[in-house]
Amino acid sequence: MQFIRIGEKVISKEKLNKEINKILEWRAKGVTQEGVARKLGIERTFVSRLESLGEIRRGQRIALIGFPIKNKEELTRLAEELGIEYVLLFTQKERFEFIKRKGKSELFNEIMEIIVNLADFDLIIFMGSDMRVPLVEKIFSVQVIGIVIGHSPIKESKYVDPKEIIEIVKQAKN
Repeated sequence: MQFIRIGEKVISKEKLNKEINKILEWRAKGVTQEGVARKLGIERTFVSRLESLGEIRRGQRIALIGFPIKNKEELTRLAEELGIEYVLLFTQKERFEFIKRKGKSELFNEIMEIIVNLADFDLIIFMGSDMRVPLVEKIFSVQVIGIVIGHSPIKESKYVDPKEIIEIVKQAKN
C-alpha cells in the first residue's frame, strides 16, 4: 500500500483510487451525481469536479457508418483511438451477407433499430455511394457529414483515407 502524508493526514492512494473507480462505475451505469454523492456521503460538486478532471470530450457523440469499406479494420481501430462511440462498417462481402442471412421483416427491424440508435448521436460520419449519402443526410435531423466513396451502385469495397476521418473528428471537437 502507498501512503502520502499531507500535513497531519495520512492518505491511502489505494483507497482513494478504489473510491474514484466506484464513483466512475456508478456514473457510467447511469447513477446521477447526486445519487453517487448520497451513497458515499460526499458533495455532489466533488463528483462533478472529478468528472471534469478526467474529461476528454464533451458532447458531440460521434457515429461512423460506411459500406462497402476496403480498409474496415484500419478505420475501426482509428475510430476507437478517436473516441468514436458507434462504428458500423461493412466490406462488400459483409454487406451482402448481412442482407442474405435475414428475412425481410428481420432485416427491416434491424435497420430501423440502427436508425433509432443513430438519432441519439450529435454527428454521423457516413461513407457510401453518391446516391446513399444524400439519402442519409435527409433521414437524420442530426449533423451528417457524408463522404462519397463511389458512384452508385458500388460493386466493390472502397478505400477511405483515414486522414479524412481524423480531420472531420478534429473539426467536430473544436
